[in-house]
Amino acid sequence: MTMSPSWYLRRLSRMGPREVAGRVGDTVRRRRWRSVRPDCPSVTGARFTAVLPAGTLAAVPPDAAKRLVAEADRLMYGHVEYFGVVRDDLTDPDWWCDPRTGRRAPWGYAFDVPYRDEDAVGDIKQIWELSRHQYLTVLAAAYAVTGNERYAERVADHLRSWWTANPPLRGVHWISGIELGIRLLSWVWIRRLLDDWPGAAGLFEDNPVALNQIWHHQRWLAAFPSRGSSANNHVIAEAAGQFAASCAFAWFPASGRWRADALRSLERHLRGNTFASGLNRELATEYHGLVLELGLAAVAEADAAGVPVPASVRLVLLRMTDALAAVVDDRLRPPRQGDADDGHGLVVDGTGTDRWASLLATGDAVFGRLTWWPEVTDTDVRTPLLAALIKPTGVSVTRPAVRPAHLADAGMTILRGPGGIWCRCDGGPHGFLSIAAHAHADALSVEVRHDGVDVLADPGTFCYHGQPVWRQYFRSTLGHNTLQLDGTDQSVSGGPFLWTRQARTRVLAVETSGGGTAGWCAEHDGYQGSVHRRRVELTAASQELRVVDEVRGPRRTVRLAFHLGPEIAADLVGNRAVLTWIRDGEGRSAVLDLPAQLSWRAHRGETDPPLGWYSAGFGRKEPTTTLVGTGTGTGSADGAGGFTTVLRFGG
Repeated sequence: MTMSPSWYLRRLSRMGPREVAGRVGDTVRRRRWRSVRPDCPSVTGARFTAVLPAGTLAAVPPDAAKRLVAEADRLMYGHVEYFGVVRDDLTDPDWWCDPRTGRRAPWGYAFDVPYRDEDAVGDIKQIWELSRHQYLTVLAAAYAVTGNERYAERVADHLRSWWTANPPLRGVHWISGIELGIRLLSWVWIRRLLDDWPGAAGLFEDNPVALNQIWHHQRWLAAFPSRGSSANNHVIAEAAGQFAASCAFAWFPASGRWRADALRSLERHLRGNTFASGLNRELATEYHGLVLELGLAAVAEADAAGVPVPASVRLVLLRMTDALAAVVDDRLRPPRQGDADDGHGLVVDGTGTDRWASLLATGDAVFGRLTWWPEVTDTDVRTPLLAALIKPTGVSVTRPAVRPAHLADAGMTILRGPGGIWCRCDGGPHGFLSIAAHAHADALSVEVRHDGVDVLADPGTFCYHGQPVWRQYFRSTLGHNTLQLDGTDQSVSGGPFLWTRQARTRVLAVETSGGGTAGWCAEHDGYQGSVHRRRVELTAASQELRVVDEVRGPRRTVRLAFHLGPEIAADLVGNRAVLTWIRDGEGRSAVLDLPAQLSWRAHRGETDPPLGWYSAGFGRKEPTTTLVGTGTGTGSADGAGGFTTVLRFGG
């Protein structure tokens, strides 16, 4: 996907003068760097001292270590899967090849590579993911827990290969700051986990090629930070990677300055990217996880190096952890809200390790769990490693005495009922910053689960670049459990990561005090001349969820969508759907009574246009059932006679 001149004008319109000036400076600097590439300053006597405390590895639970080694062995045999694409070439990877399309990114000055053009480059996410080197942190961790040098030798071979194939400012891996930041963090942990290997110093501090790469990565990050409307999770990854490297690899004349600048950026943007409630302002759950992982890893480096960090950094991470504990369902699954691209900050675990349980376990070890937190029984490798580095520090803050159900600043409300009924109601801002890059047009949408199973599901993300029709569908209003008027989205998209007009939502009422019925009501103004208002009530005794939609304004064409999870079978007759599924070997069921004023039809796996799909992870999609009702709005000024949907859970 290449960007048209009109896209650049729309993008420019979302920037302020300061951001424009900064980007002009970046452009000038990129042109200058084309011909001026200084060498890394001479380094003598470099030593790596940010090692794990004695006894840390003994605290790794045996089952977590077993999963780690199994994953490392798969990697040693060359097998890995990224974004739904299985590749078997990991014994000797081609760093520039996209296995999905078979295309290879062109060589040349980094800032000349048209990375958004899939026809020229391939799927950029596939190319970049391997070079985050998080599979190498897994191999390094396997060496640390087993002492088997074959893992360490494979890590060394691949790092040397990558450094040779990707000299500074040449090629596709020198384009995006988030990639450089995460890669630096991986290198820090690789060096730490290989510390007992005799070749570790020769691979890093005694290796001029490694020193040159580390220095150029940090020089790049210091020169080209994400700015203004792009200062979302990217800038945090950049700052965290820069800070980690300048703490652990403090071998250069500029290390002190880089460290101080990165810490200031990290502190500022962690606060700026996080609501006071602790939820990430992008309102995209996977980015909440990414930012929390990056922040914890940065604090670990600070404490390992004895670098003081502002109390506000730990406070934000504490609030993020409490917020995560507040919103997960009974199976520790968080909401599926906004964009998700399977991005992680630090990976040292094997397949099957639960990401969210791991973060809560780390939060328990670092901050201490509250009595209302859900129990975490899963184990992981990362928690004991981080907990060994992060020093216990009291954070002066009053934490929630009971589990929050309504996080007002983020507009997220969780209604809970017996039998593991979990319902997320979306009454929050459209997204973060002027472009709301990772937002979906999902105002007033609901997401409903029963004992961790998606019943009314958020369909997910699937893709970013290269497939614009699918990108549009998965972020559209019709692609969510909400109401669409006249075939248009509530918010207006100006590109795959750009919204030029954003619906404004306000929550009118919330009742989650623990009585027999919990309720929520909100409205948005995304449809010009009309207001969509929705009420949701969950009655515990009858296990009944009632959704009432009202349209206030002129009579318009209505489409009301309910997306079922992939485990749900539906039998639709008229305006009633009987839903069935299996959980833990037992049959479960529910009845969905849909508004009789609308004409209902089931859609599944349709492609022209897309409808009836579920994306469990980036690059993956599967057919599922979507129920769509079509008709005409009431046209009444007060919205009387709205559309009522009732979901009743059975056995």
